[in-house]
Amino acid sequence: MDVLAVPAFQDNYLWLLHDDARRAWVVDPGDPAPIEAALEVRELTLSGVLITHHHFDHTGGALQLAEGYGCPIYGPAHSPFEGITDPLEDGATLTLGSTSFTVLTVPGHTLDHIAYYSAEAGLLFCGDTLFAGGCGRMFEGTAPQMHGSLARLAALPGDTAVYCAHEYTLANLRFAKAVEPDNAALLARIDEAEALRAAGTPTVPTTIALERATNPFLRTEAPGVRQALAAQDAHLETAEPSACFAALRSWKDRF
Repeated sequence: MDVLAVPAFQDNYLWLLHDDARRAWVVDPGDPAPIEAALEVRELTLSGVLITHHHFDHTGGALQLAEGYGCPIYGPAHSPFEGITDPLEDGATLTLGSTSFTVLTVPGHTLDHIAYYSAEAGLLFCGDTLFAGGCGRMFEGTAPQMHGSLARLAALPGDTAVYCAHEYTLANLRFAKAVEPDNAALLARIDEAEALRAAGTPTVPTTIALERATNPFLRTEAPGVRQALAAQDAHLETAEPSACFAALRSWKDRF
């Protein structure tokens, strides 16, 4: 299974998966036009649309693509987006060509948010839950929900390739540096990310291992993160991880 990044809007990535049989699937197609162009250039046939959550920049092109190519729309059960033809619950298995994905419910950014994880291929499509160096805002869910969702993703194997939906990495890493200015892995990552963006190259996919080492939202129990939070509120040095996450997210929202 090959994965192609198709840029859209200002900073979205629409992920186009395809196999040797020239079958393709798209994750979160907010805009149908760049996907249609990519399919035509590569002579691929769209076999399905995958949705992680209902926000328009992830669903706006789904119906046009599904109607144009006669394919299903997979997505979260109980979603406000009404175009889903094949609703998926937590733990469901979705087979794309010869590659199997497991559906993981990851509420927080929205209540209907899901992710698609393939253990055999080492791929994770996580929408707006986990970002490179950061995480999504909580528009609908609670801090404990979002923290639990991130913990679930952080528990995946370290070599899992993480395909998030936005190019927010440099901004996220600037915040991460404010939290952990002495994190050597983070400082090296910033240099690498800046070089990639200067060359016009995406900073994603990332990996679960890299996120564990450098993403403050996955490091709520790391001493450096606790110390940074305690400098703002002393009780956070010993608070529950979800409370530390809530404080981090609030800090990032103001950053």
